[in-house]
Amino acid sequence: MSSQSKFTYEIDLQPGEPLALPPDLATSIGAGRWLITIQPVVPPCSAPLPTRSHQAFLKSYAPEDEGLYDDYTR
Repeated sequence: MSSQSKFTYEIDLQPGEPLALPPDLATSIGAGRWLITIQPVVPPCSAPLPTRSHQAFLKSYAPEDEGLYDDYTR
């Protein structure tokens, strides 16, 4: 088994192209038990942006604060 225990490869497959492991990866894996995980790469621009929420501010407003800023004239 190789001294490196975790490998990460990014593979770009074209339509109709079969999946083939890179040769250096195949030769790096020796005897033992391995877990292979395949997941799509999400481009950073297509990741959804977090939605802003002002709920924390609204929940921090106490009834005794009512009218606190009513006399603000500037």
